[in-house]
Amino acid sequence: MPLATSRRLLAVLLLALAALFAAWFAGDARYLQALAVFSLPPLLLAIGVLARRRTAPFWSGVLALGWFCHGVMLAWARADGRAYALGEVLLALGIVAATSWPGLQARFGGRGGKRGTAKD
Repeated sequence: MPLATSRRLLAVLLLALAALFAAWFAGDARYLQALAVFSLPPLLLAIGVLARRRTAPFWSGVLALGWFCHGVMLAWARADGRAYALGEVLLALGIVAATSWPGLQARFGGRGGKRGTAKD
């Protein structure tokens, strides 16, 4: 997967996470505060990724670990928001994969020759 495709996928996943949080807290009395705390960070990171900011994918991966933990905790503790929590977990895993893919591809993929063989 080329770097540009990885960035686009990361941006889509971040926007989907922001939309998930907006839908999750739609009926909350403190909706604007919930949007500021939950939806704004992935939205700003998606903008940073699309603007080709170097640190945006890194911080997306770091925050995705927190989103993953949050989703697992709520999926385990509450039955009423379990579908949203599991969606958060899946999107967080996708974000971690999208941020890690270019490094994994550089380390393990397509170098042209077989590794570990002696040249005669």
